[in-house]
Amino acid sequence: MKNITQITLVLFLTISCQLLSQSIATYNITFQSTWNATDHTSIPPNAHWSKLVGSNHNSNVSFLEVGSMASLGIEMIAESGNNVQFETVDVENAINAGNAQQYINGSSLGSASGTITIDGLEVSEEFPLLTLVSMVAPSPDWMVAIHDLELLESTGNWKSSINIPMTYVYDAGTDTGTDYTSGNADSNLPISVFNMSNSIAPFNGNAIGNIEITLTNVLGINHENSSANMKLFPNPSQGYVTITNSTNLETIEIYNILGKIVQETPITNTSKVQLDLSNLQKGLYLVKLKNINKNSVTQKLILK
Repeated sequence: MKNITQITLVLFLTISCQLLSQSIATYNITFQSTWNATDHTSIPPNAHWSKLVGSNHNSNVSFLEVGSMASLGIEMIAESGNNVQFETVDVENAINAGNAQQYINGSSLGSASGTITIDGLEVSEEFPLLTLVSMVAPSPDWMVAIHDLELLESTGNWKSSINIPMTYVYDAGTDTGTDYTSGNADSNLPISVFNMSNSIAPFNGNAIGNIEITLTNVLGINHENSSANMKLFPNPSQGYVTITNSTNLETIEIYNILGKIVQETPITNTSKVQLDLSNLQKGLYLVKLKNINKNSVTQKLILK
Protein backbone atom coordinates (compact mmCIF):
# COMPACT_ATOMS: atom_id res chain seq x y z
CA MET A 1 0.00 0.00 0.00
CA LYS A 2 2.87 2.37 0.82
CA ASN A 3 4.45 1.75 -2.60
CA ILE A 4 1.13 2.43 -4.36
CA THR A 5 0.75 5.69 -2.44
CA GLN A 6 4.27 6.77 -3.36
CA ILE A 7 3.72 5.91 -7.04
CA THR A 8 0.44 7.85 -7.05
CA LEU A 9 2.16 10.87 -5.48
CA VAL A 10 4.98 10.76 -8.03
CA LEU A 11 2.49 10.58 -10.92
CA PHE A 12 0.49 13.48 -9.49
CA LEU A 13 3.57 15.64 -9.06
CA THR A 14 4.81 14.76 -12.56
CA ILE A 15 1.51 15.67 -14.21
CA SER A 16 1.14 18.81 -12.09
CA CYS A 17 4.66 19.97 -12.94
CA GLN A 18 3.93 19.47 -16.63
CA LEU A 19 0.79 21.58 -16.31
CA LEU A 20 2.55 24.31 -14.39
CA SER A 21 5.43 24.41 -16.88
CA GLN A 22 2.92 25.57 -19.48
CA SER A 23 1.30 28.96 -19.79
CA ILE A 24 -2.37 29.79 -19.32
CA ALA A 25 -3.90 32.47 -21.53
CA THR A 26 -6.93 34.59 -20.73
CA TYR A 27 -9.16 35.75 -23.58
CA ASN A 28 -12.17 37.99 -24.01
CA ILE A 29 -14.57 36.95 -26.78
CA THR A 30 -17.14 39.16 -28.51
CA PHE A 31 -19.73 37.99 -31.03
CA GLN A 32 -21.19 40.98 -32.87
CA SER A 33 -24.36 40.10 -34.80
CA THR A 34 -25.27 42.20 -37.84
CA TRP A 35 -28.30 40.10 -38.83
CA ASN A 36 -30.69 42.46 -40.65
CA ALA A 37 -33.56 42.45 -43.14
CA THR A 38 -31.69 44.35 -45.85
CA ASP A 39 -28.80 41.90 -46.15
CA HIS A 40 -30.62 38.71 -45.20
CA THR A 41 -33.98 38.89 -47.02
CA SER A 42 -36.08 39.44 -43.89
CA ILE A 43 -36.07 39.18 -40.11
CA PRO A 44 -38.41 36.55 -38.65
CA PRO A 45 -40.67 37.23 -35.68
CA ASN A 46 -38.84 36.85 -32.37
CA ALA A 47 -35.43 36.83 -34.06
CA HIS A 48 -32.73 35.99 -31.51
CA TRP A 49 -29.59 33.96 -30.82
CA SER A 50 -29.27 31.00 -28.49
CA LYS A 51 -26.50 30.83 -25.92
CA LEU A 52 -23.00 31.01 -27.37
CA VAL A 53 -21.54 27.74 -26.10
CA GLY A 54 -18.53 25.60 -26.82
CA SER A 55 -15.28 24.22 -25.47
CA ASN A 56 -11.53 24.58 -25.70
CA HIS A 57 -9.93 21.28 -26.57
CA ASN A 58 -7.06 19.47 -28.28
CA SER A 59 -6.82 17.95 -31.75
CA ASN A 60 -7.99 14.52 -30.57
CA VAL A 61 -11.59 15.71 -30.66
CA SER A 62 -13.67 17.87 -32.98
CA PHE A 63 -17.19 18.90 -32.01
CA LEU A 64 -18.15 20.21 -35.44
CA GLU A 65 -16.74 19.48 -38.89
CA VAL A 66 -17.96 20.57 -42.30
CA GLY A 67 -18.55 17.42 -44.34
CA SER A 68 -19.21 15.25 -41.27
CA MET A 69 -22.48 14.32 -39.60
CA ALA A 70 -23.60 16.54 -36.75
CA SER A 71 -23.65 15.02 -33.28
CA LEU A 72 -26.94 14.97 -31.40
CA GLY A 73 -25.59 17.79 -29.24
CA ILE A 74 -24.90 20.01 -32.27
CA GLU A 75 -28.25 19.04 -33.82
CA MET A 76 -30.14 20.12 -30.71
CA ILE A 77 -28.34 23.47 -30.61
CA ALA A 78 -28.93 24.11 -34.33
CA GLU A 79 -32.61 23.09 -34.27
CA SER A 80 -33.82 24.38 -30.91
CA GLY A 81 -30.99 26.21 -29.15
CA ASN A 82 -30.92 23.48 -26.49
CA ASN A 83 -27.34 23.02 -25.30
CA VAL A 84 -27.86 20.35 -22.60
CA GLN A 85 -26.85 17.35 -24.75
CA PHE A 86 -23.80 19.19 -26.06
CA GLU A 87 -22.69 20.10 -22.53
CA THR A 88 -23.43 16.84 -20.71
CA VAL A 89 -22.44 14.38 -23.44
CA ASP A 90 -20.25 15.90 -26.16
CA VAL A 91 -18.08 18.11 -23.98
CA GLU A 92 -18.26 16.04 -20.80
CA ASN A 93 -17.08 12.93 -22.65
CA ALA A 94 -14.19 14.91 -24.14
CA ILE A 95 -13.21 16.24 -20.72
CA ASN A 96 -13.30 12.77 -19.19
CA ALA A 97 -11.14 11.46 -22.04
CA GLY A 98 -8.58 14.20 -21.42
CA ASN A 99 -9.33 15.96 -24.71
CA ALA A 100 -11.09 19.13 -23.50
CA GLN A 101 -10.54 21.57 -20.67
CA GLN A 102 -14.01 22.99 -20.05
CA TYR A 103 -17.52 23.71 -21.24
CA ILE A 104 -17.91 27.34 -22.30
CA ASN A 105 -21.30 28.78 -21.37
CA GLY A 106 -21.91 32.19 -22.92
CA SER A 107 -25.08 34.23 -22.85
CA SER A 108 -27.91 34.43 -25.39
CA LEU A 109 -29.07 37.49 -27.35
CA GLY A 110 -32.74 38.40 -27.45
CA SER A 111 -32.62 40.34 -30.71
CA ALA A 112 -31.36 39.91 -34.26
CA SER A 113 -28.47 42.34 -33.87
CA GLY A 114 -26.35 43.00 -30.83
CA THR A 115 -23.44 41.58 -28.88
CA ILE A 116 -22.64 38.46 -26.86
CA THR A 117 -19.48 38.61 -24.74
CA ILE A 118 -17.48 35.97 -22.90
CA ASP A 119 -14.87 37.56 -20.64
CA GLY A 120 -11.98 35.96 -18.78
CA LEU A 121 -11.86 32.63 -20.63
CA GLU A 122 -8.77 30.80 -19.37
CA VAL A 123 -7.13 28.42 -21.84
CA SER A 124 -4.18 26.10 -21.17
CA GLU A 125 -1.59 25.04 -23.74
CA GLU A 126 -2.88 21.46 -23.55
CA PHE A 127 -6.24 22.57 -24.99
CA PRO A 128 -5.52 25.40 -27.45
CA LEU A 129 -8.35 24.79 -29.94
CA LEU A 130 -11.61 26.72 -29.66
CA THR A 131 -15.12 25.75 -30.79
CA LEU A 132 -18.17 27.99 -30.30
CA VAL A 133 -21.75 27.59 -31.56
CA SER A 134 -24.98 29.64 -31.44
CA MET A 135 -28.32 28.96 -33.15
CA VAL A 136 -29.79 31.41 -35.66
CA ALA A 137 -33.25 31.49 -34.11
CA PRO A 138 -35.79 30.74 -35.26
CA SER A 139 -34.53 28.53 -38.07
CA PRO A 140 -34.71 24.88 -39.18
CA ASP A 141 -31.14 23.96 -38.16
CA TRP A 142 -28.92 26.97 -38.84
CA MET A 143 -26.11 28.23 -36.66
CA VAL A 144 -23.02 30.38 -36.56
CA ALA A 145 -19.88 28.64 -35.41
CA ILE A 146 -16.13 28.61 -35.21
CA HIS A 147 -14.55 25.21 -34.87
CA ASP A 148 -11.07 23.89 -34.07
CA LEU A 149 -9.69 27.44 -34.05
CA GLU A 150 -6.01 27.43 -33.06
CA LEU A 151 -5.20 30.00 -30.36
CA LEU A 152 -1.47 29.22 -30.31
CA GLU A 153 1.00 30.44 -32.91
CA SER A 154 3.36 27.90 -34.47
CA THR A 155 6.07 29.56 -32.36
CA GLY A 156 4.25 28.56 -29.18
CA ASN A 157 3.10 32.10 -28.38
CA TRP A 158 -0.55 32.88 -27.77
CA LYS A 159 -2.29 34.80 -30.54
CA SER A 160 -2.96 38.34 -29.36
CA SER A 161 -6.02 39.10 -31.48
CA ILE A 162 -8.24 37.15 -33.88
CA ASN A 163 -11.11 38.61 -35.90
CA ILE A 164 -13.36 36.19 -37.77
CA PRO A 165 -16.04 37.53 -40.14
CA MET A 166 -19.17 35.37 -40.08
CA THR A 167 -19.45 35.34 -43.88
CA TYR A 168 -21.95 32.48 -43.83
CA VAL A 169 -23.94 30.34 -41.43
CA TYR A 170 -23.81 26.57 -41.08
CA ASP A 171 -26.61 24.11 -41.77
CA ALA A 172 -26.50 21.09 -39.44
CA GLY A 173 -27.97 18.89 -42.18
CA THR A 174 -30.61 17.46 -39.84
CA ASP A 175 -33.75 19.37 -40.92
CA THR A 176 -35.11 19.96 -44.42
CA GLY A 177 -36.75 23.34 -43.68
CA THR A 178 -35.91 26.12 -46.12
CA ASP A 179 -36.84 29.34 -44.31
CA TYR A 180 -36.71 30.87 -40.84
CA THR A 181 -40.12 29.71 -39.67
CA SER A 182 -40.37 26.33 -41.40
CA GLY A 183 -42.09 23.74 -39.23
CA ASN A 184 -39.96 20.99 -37.74
CA ALA A 185 -39.07 18.63 -40.58
CA ASP A 186 -36.36 16.27 -39.40
CA SER A 187 -34.59 14.67 -42.32
CA ASN A 188 -35.08 10.93 -42.69
CA LEU A 189 -31.65 10.86 -44.28
CA PRO A 190 -29.55 13.48 -42.47
CA ILE A 191 -26.71 14.93 -44.49
CA SER A 192 -23.37 16.27 -43.31
CA VAL A 193 -22.84 19.76 -41.94
CA PHE A 194 -22.34 22.35 -44.68
CA ASN A 195 -21.91 26.11 -44.88
CA MET A 196 -24.62 28.20 -46.52
CA SER A 197 -22.32 30.12 -48.83
CA ASN A 198 -22.73 30.82 -52.54
CA SER A 199 -25.62 33.24 -52.00
CA ILE A 200 -28.03 30.66 -50.55
CA ALA A 201 -31.22 32.41 -49.38
CA PRO A 202 -32.06 33.89 -46.95
CA PHE A 203 -28.49 34.95 -46.20
CA ASN A 204 -27.53 35.73 -49.80
CA GLY A 205 -23.81 35.46 -49.17
CA ASN A 206 -23.79 38.45 -46.82
CA ALA A 207 -21.93 38.40 -43.50
CA ILE A 208 -24.12 37.97 -40.45
CA GLY A 209 -21.60 39.22 -37.91
CA ASN A 210 -18.09 38.67 -36.61
CA ILE A 211 -16.29 37.12 -33.66
CA GLU A 212 -13.37 38.94 -32.07
CA ILE A 213 -11.02 37.14 -29.69
CA THR A 214 -8.60 39.25 -27.65
CA LEU A 215 -5.75 38.10 -25.41
CA THR A 216 -5.81 39.90 -22.05
CA ASN A 217 -3.27 37.99 -19.94
CA VAL A 218 -0.75 35.15 -19.99
CA LEU A 219 0.15 33.34 -16.80
CA GLY A 220 3.37 31.34 -16.83
CA ILE A 221 6.51 30.53 -14.89
CA ASN A 222 9.17 33.23 -15.05
CA HIS A 223 12.76 32.26 -15.80
CA GLU A 224 15.02 32.36 -12.78
CA ASN A 225 16.88 35.49 -13.90
CA SER A 226 13.63 37.46 -14.22
CA SER A 227 12.39 36.48 -10.77
CA ALA A 228 15.66 36.83 -8.87
CA ASN A 229 14.30 39.77 -6.85
CA MET A 230 11.41 37.68 -5.56
CA LYS A 231 12.01 35.30 -2.68
CA LEU A 232 9.38 32.82 -1.51
CA PHE A 233 10.08 30.59 1.49
CA PRO A 234 9.78 28.00 2.81
CA ASN A 235 9.04 26.11 -0.38
CA PRO A 236 7.67 23.44 -0.01
CA SER A 237 5.51 24.88 2.76
CA GLN A 238 3.03 23.51 5.24
CA GLY A 239 0.81 26.56 4.79
CA TYR A 240 2.68 29.65 5.99
CA VAL A 241 4.79 31.46 3.39
CA THR A 242 6.99 34.55 3.48
CA ILE A 243 7.41 36.56 0.28
CA THR A 244 9.93 39.36 -0.18
CA ASN A 245 10.67 41.58 -3.15
CA SER A 246 13.10 44.38 -3.96
CA THR A 247 10.25 46.89 -4.42
CA ASN A 248 6.97 47.39 -2.59
CA LEU A 249 4.23 44.96 -3.48
CA GLU A 250 0.74 45.68 -4.79
CA THR A 251 -0.99 42.29 -5.07
CA ILE A 252 -0.27 38.60 -4.62
CA GLU A 253 -2.39 36.09 -6.53
CA ILE A 254 -2.41 32.34 -5.90
CA TYR A 255 -3.48 30.08 -8.79
CA ASN A 256 -4.20 26.35 -8.76
CA ILE A 257 -2.94 24.01 -11.49
CA LEU A 258 -6.03 24.73 -13.60
CA GLY A 259 -5.18 28.42 -13.72
CA LYS A 260 -7.98 29.51 -11.38
CA ILE A 261 -7.34 32.19 -8.75
CA VAL A 262 -7.84 30.62 -5.32
CA GLN A 263 -6.58 33.54 -3.23
CA GLU A 264 -5.85 37.21 -3.91
CA THR A 265 -4.18 39.49 -1.37
CA PRO A 266 -3.88 43.28 -1.83
CA ILE A 267 -0.69 44.75 -0.33
CA THR A 268 0.05 48.28 0.89
CA ASN A 269 3.51 49.88 1.22
CA THR A 270 5.61 46.85 2.04
CA SER A 271 8.09 44.61 0.27
CA LYS A 272 7.68 41.70 2.68
CA VAL A 273 4.51 39.71 3.29
CA GLN A 274 3.61 36.64 5.31
CA LEU A 275 0.73 34.59 3.94
CA ASP A 276 -1.43 32.00 5.62
CA LEU A 277 -2.34 29.43 2.95
CA SER A 278 -3.30 26.67 5.36
CA ASN A 279 -6.87 26.76 4.04
CA LEU A 280 -5.70 25.51 0.63
CA GLN A 281 -5.41 21.85 -0.28
CA LYS A 282 -2.01 20.23 -0.57
CA GLY A 283 -0.54 20.43 -4.05
CA LEU A 284 1.17 22.68 -6.57
CA TYR A 285 0.28 26.35 -7.04
CA LEU A 286 1.45 29.41 -8.94
CA VAL A 287 2.23 32.55 -6.97
CA LYS A 288 1.96 35.71 -9.07
CA LEU A 289 3.51 38.79 -7.52
CA LYS A 290 2.80 42.30 -8.84
CA ASN A 291 4.74 45.30 -7.55
CA ILE A 292 3.78 48.98 -7.43
CA ASN A 293 5.47 49.51 -10.80
CA LYS A 294 2.99 47.03 -12.33
CA ASN A 295 5.76 44.50 -13.02
CA SER A 296 4.96 40.89 -12.18
CA VAL A 297 6.78 37.61 -11.62
CA THR A 298 5.43 34.12 -11.09
CA GLN A 299 6.89 31.15 -9.22
CA LYS A 300 5.79 27.67 -8.26
CA LEU A 301 4.83 26.83 -4.69
CA ILE A 302 4.28 23.39 -3.20
CA LEU A 303 1.96 23.02 -0.21
CA LYS A 304 2.45 19.79 1.66
